[in-house]
Formats: sequence, structure tokens, C-alpha cells
Amino acid sequence: MKHFVPVLLLLCLPAQLFSGAVLIIQPEFASLMDKEVALIKIATGLQFTEGPVWVEQKGSAGGYLLFSDIPADRIYRWAEGDTLSVWRSPSGQSNGLILDRSGRLIACEHGNRRVSITLGTDSVAALCQTYMGKKLNSPNDAAIGQDGSIWFTDPPYGLSGRKQEQPANYVFHLAPGAQEPKAVISDFDMPNGIVLSPDKNLAYIADSGKPHHVRSFRVKGDTLNEIGIFAVISPGGPDGMCVDAEGRLYVTAGDGVHVFSPEGALLGKILTPQTPANCCFGGEDWRTLFITARPDVYSIRLKVKGLL
Repeated sequence: MKHFVPVLLLLCLPAQLFSGAVLIIQPEFASLMDKEVALIKIATGLQFTEGPVWVEQKGSAGGYLLFSDIPADRIYRWAEGDTLSVWRSPSGQSNGLILDRSGRLIACEHGNRRVSITLGTDSVAALCQTYMGKKLNSPNDAAIGQDGSIWFTDPPYGLSGRKQEQPANYVFHLAPGAQEPKAVISDFDMPNGIVLSPDKNLAYIADSGKPHHVRSFRVKGDTLNEIGIFAVISPGGPDGMCVDAEGRLYVTAGDGVHVFSPEGALLGKILTPQTPANCCFGGEDWRTLFITARPDVYSIRLKVKGLL
């Protein structure tokens, strides 16, 4: 059953909370959604949802959302008007999901300690599972580069008592056709969400460990040149992220989704009943924001288009 939470928008400085759903900090934030917008619960009763990605259906209208339920070892499928269904089980305890330039699913698999690609029905292959001959920690989240390469984070969250073989919690770059990735950043405490700017020239990477911040980098081929700390996240810490077509950054935090301008100004928050872990844009017109939040998945309509 869908659950509707009314959202009231009001331009107000300093920030005020309205109806328990939206916190407006800068006037620009109110322009991103209609006053009648609602936060809608589209799925519930799950365990720990993560990694949402929207899949367009070529040659037909609409599309569908895929998302991970890590402890359940499943990837679920949701589409407007359909019942929630299991898309893949087992999933390797998948976390972050993304599509490559050919529309194939790339999955960061906690349980299998690998990054995988879906080649067809019931056909999943490992893209990489070692670095310097040693097992990866537990790939968490990924982004696709301009050349089709994969940037991904590798914290130890999914080891579940297994031995950590890597000497650091790296951010990796996997070139097309490569068997092993290249370690590009080694000084994160817990690298987590990763996303690229609309022009693919900037990378934003969340550190959900002690720093609780998002750092920004310039993308130069297969390297990342640090710009600095983009934002400090509170309450809680940053997790998954996405961007809209105008370069705003949407960061999941302890109380909801924090929305930042490309310059790093906090514009406002979409508050959620459950602590969110990730978010993505989708829908037929790419103006729906999907939010995975522990046992739930939410959607909210925005006026701005998002990116994959």
C-alpha cells in the first residue's frame, strides 16, 4: 500500500521545518518541486535496501527500478502498476548498482567481493575481484566514466568476519577490458558513495567513516586530482549519492537526502521516515527521485531532470 506524506513548501530564511518532509534552506530549493509534491513509499518490509538504478525499456514506454536488499541477497524490480518482484537471487549480496553505456547492469557484490556485469538472462560474469593478486574488500558503489571505465569504492563493510587482504580501503579505477583495477585513492577511512558530475569531469566520493564528509576530485584520465572537501554531512554521515542534470548533488544522510548546489551550498533536505542509504533519478521523464531507506523505498517527484 502506498504511503503519502504531504510536503509543504515555503520560502523562509533561516531554515524552518514544514510537515516533517522538507527542510528549505535556500530559496532555490523550493523551485525544485511543486508545492503539492508527496513523498511516496513504494516498497516496504525489506531488510536493508541499497543501490537503486533506473532501467529504461527500449522500444516501449516506461521502465523499471532495480535495487539491492543486501542481507536478503536479492535484487528487486519495481515498476509503476506492477507488484514488487525478485529480479535476481542470489545477488552476491549486491550493494551499488549502475548501468554501463550499453545498458548492462554493473553490480558491486559484497558477498562475492567483486564487481560483476550482467551479460544476459541468468548470465553474470566477474569484471574484477582482485587487486595485486589479493581479494577485494567488498565493493560498495560505482560510477561509469566518459570512456566506459568503472570507478568504484571498496570499504570492508561486507567482509562479515572474513580476512581483509587489501592494505587500505581504496577507491579504484577499472579500465575497459582490464582484469584488475588501478588504486587511485588510498586515504579514505570508509569510501562509500561515488558519482560523477554531468560532464564527467568531477567525481564526488563520500567518506562514511570518521570524517563524515564528501570530497571532490577532478577526473584526469585514470586518475583523480583532489579539489577538497565538498561538504560535511550531519546528522549521520554520507552514503549513496546522485546528481541532477544541472549538477546539484543529492547526498543521503542520517535524516534524509541533502541537496547541494554545484558550488557546495546546502540548498535543502528531503527528510525521510527511515535513514536513507542511496538515491537515484528515474521515471519516464527522469524527474522522479528514488530513495532506498532501510526496509523501505520512497519516490518523490521533482521539477528538475536527473542523470543515471
